[in-house]
Amino acid sequence: MRIAFMVVQVIASLILIISILLQSGKSAGLSGSISGGAEQLFGKQKARGYDETLAKVTKIGAAAFIICSLILVYLQG
Repeated sequence: MRIAFMVVQVIASLILIISILLQSGKSAGLSGSISGGAEQLFGKQKARGYDETLAKVTKIGAAAFIICSLILVYLQG
């Protein structure tokens, strides 16, 4: 049981890292190179949808990470 939650936590942390790095910020960072091509192909509407999708994935990943962390602390004690 504990190992299953540890695996879920590792997956959630990887999802968080990737989704945060791909989000566009004020300086456009890493996502500027990726979403820049998407904007040329799909237009600016799709780019906003892309950012909204990444925001939802980040929220779900953060919730999964926090819940797994709390469960693992509970199982340890």
